[in-house]
Amino acid sequence: MDETRLKRLKFRAWRRGFREADLILGPFADSHAQNLTEAELEAFERLLDLPDHDVYAWIVGAELAPPTHATPLLAKIADFQRAGRARFAEKRG
Repeated sequence: MDETRLKRLKFRAWRRGFREADLILGPFADSHAQNLTEAELEAFERLLDLPDHDVYAWIVGAELAPPTHATPLLAKIADFQRAGRARFAEKRG
């Protein structure tokens, strides 16, 4: 993978302007970006071009994503978010 592209992707994922989205997309990019397929990278870049509140709502399940964005990658990010919430809940007791 192109190192510059990876760095740009991570930067954009962490600096969305909407903290709740940053805290999902940033850690996801840090954990998974280097292992994404080309198709997944392109889908992730497309998500990063969209309004933060829409993407966040799709990830947390508050709204259904339109078919063009309801990709396996979005499901992977949603699974990552749910797993993170479960780990947080376990730590809180």
